[in-house]
Amino acid sequence: MPSTSSAAEAVASGDLVRLDYEIWSESGDRTELVDTTRESVAKKAEMNVPAGFTWGPRPHLVGGEYFPAGIENSLVGLKVGEEVQKEFAPADAFGERDPKLIELFSMHEIQRLPEMRRDDATLELGTILTIKGRRGRVTTLTAARVRVDFNPPFAGRKIRGTFRVEERISAPADQARALVDLTYGHGADFGIEIHNHVVTLKVPDRSKFDLTWAASKPRVIDRIRSQLKPKSIQVIEEYVTPVAKEAKEPPAESPAKPEAESPKAASEPTTKPATSGSHGHAHAPKSD
Repeated sequence: MPSTSSAAEAVASGDLVRLDYEIWSESGDRTELVDTTRESVAKKAEMNVPAGFTWGPRPHLVGGEYFPAGIENSLVGLKVGEEVQKEFAPADAFGERDPKLIELFSMHEIQRLPEMRRDDATLELGTILTIKGRRGRVTTLTAARVRVDFNPPFAGRKIRGTFRVEERISAPADQARALVDLTYGHGADFGIEIHNHVVTLKVPDRSKFDLTWAASKPRVIDRIRSQLKPKSIQVIEEYVTPVAKEAKEPPAESPAKPEAESPKAASEPTTKPATSGSHGHAHAPKSD
């Protein structure tokens, strides 16, 4: 729980905080959940979330880039521990709808897209397509034509939000972890130490071969550098060579017991008659 003194302090642009919120879009009589940190709200709205998603207040950089600028600016001045409700016109949220961003394509053009060549590809109202680097939503389609809207999903809608700053993140190591979370995610899995103005990030196994981490690393470094202004940043990716297991030796065999000699073998002489060789001839025993 935040202290009484911190609860009275307003947050400023550039502050790292833990933010609890729910944001809704409104268009006519249609209301749709945009985003939330509250599990009960998401379940009620039947919001699709990835497996293993963690609910609860999230790290947030006030005045940053996570929300549209109008929403970010409205968070400046909020007091820690205070919950507020705010409304935003389309221009202050996801922007007005631009008719020029709605384009018509032939079905032949759409079918040639890489994503439509997959075996499980489907084309219906609401399908998201990537055309020349732009992501758009299918709004109408016929046998010959497909209309795609490249406006942001919530453009042209009024936005309503409820926000609560749970606490300010002030410890340097906690700030570094929050910045990893904001930029890449999985901040709890990273080992983070700060000593003598040197920030050390130990990369978890799950991220070492993750292309998303490779793409996010420069931004993580840049954000930590801007926020904490350390002397240096060390990123450690340790790859331990696995030790091969030693093969188990088979159990030692007990020495074989000598076979019992047969009566015949016992009665036979142990020396064999000599045969001719290079050392001369053998002599027959003399008779008495």
